[in-house]
Amino acid sequence: MILLSCAEVDLQSLKKMAALGLGLQVRQFSTSVLRQALIRPPIDVYGVGGRYATALFSAASKQKKLEQVEKEMRTLSALIKDPKLSSIVMNPHVKRSLKLKFFGDAMTKANLSPISVNLITVLADNGRLTLTADVVGAFAKMMSAHRGEVICTVTTAHPLDEANLAELKVALNGFLAKGETLILETKSDASILGGMIVSIGDKYVDMSTKTKIHKLTKIIRDS
Repeated sequence: MILLSCAEVDLQSLKKMAALGLGLQVRQFSTSVLRQALIRPPIDVYGVGGRYATALFSAASKQKKLEQVEKEMRTLSALIKDPKLSSIVMNPHVKRSLKLKFFGDAMTKANLSPISVNLITVLADNGRLTLTADVVGAFAKMMSAHRGEVICTVTTAHPLDEANLAELKVALNGFLAKGETLILETKSDASILGGMIVSIGDKYVDMSTKTKIHKLTKIIRDS
């Protein structure tokens, strides 16, 4: 049996601690480099799909293939809507390797770039193929912002007439910065009773009659 003195034990402990500390510093440095290397999209899209879309945006930016990948994401969107492919890819009981094979064959026929193929490979490896539509949607939002487009959705109880629609566009354009373009989508939802709900960029304003009644009812109940 070899007996170590207290000094020797302390020295070994210090060496181990130093090694651990160095390892931690290396990991921190690696993480820092990765963060610096990541090209951020003009807007943040949250959720798991948003994280994959951010990595995709960064990879496509570095290779100057944003527009190409955007087109390929539309192709992917169409592929996952195909009943035959979807029945395999979205089935939780089908093995990942089999899903990737079927998806890979479809991507090969569609002549997709390595960037898009790599995205699907990573999603398959992580068991996230069911999030493909979320990733495609998140990437579309990033590309829209990249072009200076500001997506706005307005929900009213009844369809707006041309006069009210024109007045609304003038008001919404006041929120835009120089070089931005408004992309307006209008919806009708009788359940909001009246007023409107506006979602523009990262802003959300609920001016519906339904919400006003709900707030008034709460005030009366709490008084």
